[in-house]
Amino acid sequence: MGLIEPIELPDPRTLGPVHFIAIGGSGMNGIASALVQMGIEVSGSDRQDSEYLRALEKLGARVHVGHRAEQLGQARTVVASSAIREDNPELAEARRRGLRVLHRSAALGSLMLGRRGVAVAGTHGKTTTTAMISQVLTGCDLDPSFVIGGALTGSKTGGHLGTGDLLVVEADESDGSFLQYPAEVAVVTNVDPDHLVNWGTPENYADGFLRFATGDTLKLLVLSADDPGAVALTQRVRAASAQRPGGPEILTFGESSDADIRIADTAFEGTGSAFTLRSAADGSGGQTTLSVPGHYNVLNAAAAYAVATWLGVPERRVRAELSRFVGTYRRFQLVGTAADVRVFDDYAHHPTEVANTLQAARTGVGDGRVVVCFQPHLYTRTRDFWRELAQALELADEAVVMDVCGDREDPIEGIDGALVSDAIRPGTANVTYEPVWDAAAATVAAIARPGDLVITVGCGDVTKIAPQIVDELRRVGAQR
Repeated sequence: MGLIEPIELPDPRTLGPVHFIAIGGSGMNGIASALVQMGIEVSGSDRQDSEYLRALEKLGARVHVGHRAEQLGQARTVVASSAIREDNPELAEARRRGLRVLHRSAALGSLMLGRRGVAVAGTHGKTTTTAMISQVLTGCDLDPSFVIGGALTGSKTGGHLGTGDLLVVEADESDGSFLQYPAEVAVVTNVDPDHLVNWGTPENYADGFLRFATGDTLKLLVLSADDPGAVALTQRVRAASAQRPGGPEILTFGESSDADIRIADTAFEGTGSAFTLRSAADGSGGQTTLSVPGHYNVLNAAAAYAVATWLGVPERRVRAELSRFVGTYRRFQLVGTAADVRVFDDYAHHPTEVANTLQAARTGVGDGRVVVCFQPHLYTRTRDFWRELAQALELADEAVVMDVCGDREDPIEGIDGALVSDAIRPGTANVTYEPVWDAAAATVAAIARPGDLVITVGCGDVTKIAPQIVDELRRVGAQR
């Protein structure tokens, strides 16, 4: 796939008509929604139908299921992500016609022109943090534009074109495209090596974040004071600023005693938490509550608090809006309850994310067991992190491991789900390897008992298993 280098951004008003390849995907539908709201003619296709495709159609986009060259219509610009292969018939046709082809990050970056950009990056937590910032600013009457890599809970899109001058975006580091955004505010939630098929080494990955954190347009940089990768980045940014004065203001957040926004007195109950946020500079702050689970979401909230208060939002209002945050699609999302078993779905796919998700599940399960259905994502990531993935899954009581979801990658010999399941140590989670996709729901439902918390985990099509588990639990329960 490789890394994307920044380009000179076009005026978005010159793009149309625009055709999006994989328009229903999490990285695309928000951008498409914003362009439609600008009055630009938008079309797009996806390999399968979805609620998100239909929501775009209702908004005014022309959408298609399946990829065919003739669906480009009169498009002048075609938008594609790094996941789209060159032999995709629509991309190949765009190349043949000589149409302008933009990477999704360039289309998103163009929306930032003339607006005050807030770009949220990090190996983990960027979707939720972007959503938290967007909700806080919206609830405080600033009506920001936002493009999130996941729909807000209760909606069918992660994109909104507001009347305010702020644009909040999720900045993806996987292919280097986070370097494309002319942001005024940058957030780094953490730096934990990933996507090494593109970056090559952890050192290169860290260097990419340094480029992101030292962009010429930045006025504020918000970083974790607890995450080792982010702490190392902060030190490098400060060293660079010493050599070249005029760098961005730096605000750190976390439980560390030297954090600028400090977290203290954290308590977890069920799938929520209560904690204190306080500014080290003036002592302002107070108790904050969240209805989403996990310590990682406390950290995400602190990052959102740092951004919103710097932008001038009264800190009491920030804390009040955070308490109203109900999450985003596929981030510890409750899918259903059946036979006294709660079934959740989560996008976690990196070992750190899987561990964080299962720790949050442990907090919320009560007296029951944590049952995880995990699908490794990408052969290269499984090759690089199979030991760490197995270690994360050991935090569950029961682990059902599916085969690898390869998505855009070709199989690698010897790399499969069994590599992960076989590495789970005896005496930790009870493990079941289930390589047959269609059998996964029944396998999980047979393991689950009343009071358990079941969670499907991974960023592939494991998400479709969660409602099947609910249905299977209901079917089995009806027969008893």
